[in-house]
Amino acid sequence: MHRHEGHDACHGDVADMLARAEAVCRERGLQFTPLRREVMEAVAEAGKAQGAYDIAEKLSAPGKRVAPVSVYRALDFLMQQGLVHRIASRNAFIPCAHGHAPGEGVVFLICRTCGGVDEASSEMLEDGLDRTLKRAGFTPAHSILEVEGDCGACRERQQAG
Repeated sequence: MHRHEGHDACHGDVADMLARAEAVCRERGLQFTPLRREVMEAVAEAGKAQGAYDIAEKLSAPGKRVAPVSVYRALDFLMQQGLVHRIASRNAFIPCAHGHAPGEGVVFLICRTCGGVDEASSEMLEDGLDRTLKRAGFTPAHSILEVEGDCGACRERQQAG
């Protein structure tokens, strides 16, 4: 199982994530607009999964309101480029500091106690899912699995207390 250290999936240095986003956009001939950059930065700095309304509120200032619909558009773009992940069960977003291989399945491990999110991938899990999908005659557009439970740190705190 492939795991990322830390309590949030793919969390890394904010400057590195912004540099990666700029490079991805440049390589693909896409615009990394000021709003896309601000949204990417807000997601990267948060340290936890957050919703579009939270991001819009963070980016808004007196006299400068950022509409949630604009944030959603920026998040859609960032997801399409593999720069952020959406945690569907929370309708929240987390940064991704690295690229994923085509067809690589992603498993999000979501702590119900602290809200932390870890990311994992497993070749065995992907193989099993592929067999199940083939038997069902189903062709997925993408595959993301979310598992909710207790992370090791919270479990240890509960056992100690």
